[in-house]
Amino acid sequence: MFAYAIVMKDVEVSEHGYQKLVESSARVGNRFNIQKFEAITPQYVDKTMASQFIKWNYPWDKTEHDMASGLIKHPYTTANPQARIACALSHYILWKTAVKMRQPILILEHDAVFINAIDFTPNQAGRYEIIGINDPRGATRKSAVYHQKIVDNRVAIQQAPWIDDDMSVPQGLAGNSAYIIKPSGAQKMIDLTKQYGLWPNDALMCKQLIRTLAVTKKYYTTIQGLRSTTST
Repeated sequence: MFAYAIVMKDVEVSEHGYQKLVESSARVGNRFNIQKFEAITPQYVDKTMASQFIKWNYPWDKTEHDMASGLIKHPYTTANPQARIACALSHYILWKTAVKMRQPILILEHDAVFINAIDFTPNQAGRYEIIGINDPRGATRKSAVYHQKIVDNRVAIQQAPWIDDDMSVPQGLAGNSAYIIKPSGAQKMIDLTKQYGLWPNDALMCKQLIRTLAVTKKYYTTIQGLRSTTST
């Protein structure tokens, strides 16, 4: 399997996180290399969006009801908006990579760390096109609820759980720091970006907009707990 880690070049916390990620993958016995993907940086956000013919369409200060999707968009705490956009763009470029390669790829953020070797193939996920492999605890809001929903489901690869009663709130993967995406799923994410604009990747990649979103019952990664490069 092809695996890519999103790393901010020459940023110590990101480079150090990547090294720990690579070491952890070797330690658990994964049989693939993790290629470093040089993250889009804030100074290249505008140029990259223009070259991709996409626009940012997510609020910074006030909650908005997105009429096109029917979803509620809650602003993220972000000291540096360009860094948040840059993160979403990095995922977007990797989605395009999966489509171009016509192969499933594993996308990792630099703060992921392996706790188990990946012991399944994307084909074993059946109809699911995006599969989250991360332990939700400490990685997302309502993480205890998220975790318990997975525990209560006996299926090895299961649909991502609902954690909110309000179905207008985007609900998806735990942090989006580690997931396998098939080319068909990547194309859907690209199409959603074209349709609704670019959002934070963990908001756009939600159950309401993509029905083939799954998580694994067994957790393969967790987060290192590094200082955020997007919210501080």
